[in-house]
Amino acid sequence: MNTYARLPVTFVKGEGVWLWDDRGERYLDALSGVAVCGLGHCHPRLAKAICEQASTLIHTSNLYRIEKQERLAECLVALSGMDNAFFCNSGAEANEAAIKLARLHGHNRGISLPTIIVMERSFHGRTMATLTASGNRKVQAGFEPLLSGFVRAPYNNLEAVAQVAANNKDVVAILVEPFQGEGGVNIPEAHYLQQLRALCDQNGWLLMLDEVQSGIGRSGKWFAFQHSQIMPDVITLAKGLGGGVPIGACLAKGVAADVFKPGNHASTFGGNPLACAAALETLQVIEDENLIGHAAEIGDFMRDRFKRQLADVVGVVQVRGQGLIVGVELAVPCVELVKRALERKLLINVTSDKVVRLLPAFVMQQREAEQVVDVTCELIKEFLNS
Repeated sequence: MNTYARLPVTFVKGEGVWLWDDRGERYLDALSGVAVCGLGHCHPRLAKAICEQASTLIHTSNLYRIEKQERLAECLVALSGMDNAFFCNSGAEANEAAIKLARLHGHNRGISLPTIIVMERSFHGRTMATLTASGNRKVQAGFEPLLSGFVRAPYNNLEAVAQVAANNKDVVAILVEPFQGEGGVNIPEAHYLQQLRALCDQNGWLLMLDEVQSGIGRSGKWFAFQHSQIMPDVITLAKGLGGGVPIGACLAKGVAADVFKPGNHASTFGGNPLACAAALETLQVIEDENLIGHAAEIGDFMRDRFKRQLADVVGVVQVRGQGLIVGVELAVPCVELVKRALERKLLINVTSDKVVRLLPAFVMQQREAEQVVDVTCELIKEFLNS
């Protein structure tokens, strides 16, 4: 179906931060499958783990115990401090699980219309519930009627959240991204999550964090909430968890961990042996190669280099980001830069119309980061002067 405006290139091979097309041309990948391939392309340890598992057992069913799924759950709860995990196949499915969990939690408390506070400019997926939760009119248009049970507040504005809550007594949870990726690489104030945690504690709500893009090392820690030294009730994960193999997870703690009972939620493919083998090896490689610390260093290096090169360029609004996500906001729409970068054999992304977004693999080295920044800055300057 015609659901993608695809770029005119077909990739046939990858290695590290490089991709080759069907004509043998090499491209520097600063997008890594939209924050998916944190280990880069075809990391030898990940490829070996996938091959070995595929030759042993790919899928059975969640009707039976799955040893690697149990190991992966143990690993994720140890890294995050959560209590348990539900596995699915994508970020949208992980957020669906969180939404269902919050609603069931509300009904269990006698709330007939459980309501979730969500944020403007957020993105949580493209299923009916998650696109309703998203603060993005473009993904909602044409799919009305949207679901009830959501109220919206401006991102990074605690007073607005408190005001929304004061006008709605059926609130049971807040669903929020620690930083917004699709919404324009928006980084909140340092104490934002702490303040939301306090508000949830005061009102008996669940704090649910969408870490689909920010989790698994992208922020410079295993999870972005760890920069704030709080504990959420629910975390959703996907993207970088499987190193390129589809897998999502919804982690829960405390009262949230006991909401689902057999029959409340399920997934045919979720947490199958192949996906879990990929995720386990991804986590192990990240730890063994200290890729989180490296990602934080490369991200800082790239933002500093962008700031120096674009400091006096009229039309550049701001350089921002956290860990290995970099955003350069321009004063005008700049989607055209994606095609111009492709012509220069560089893969980038533009989100929220005006923000150049870079999501490199954690294995990117400084010389490659320099090339990404230098070419992108040249393109931005040419574009703004054209």
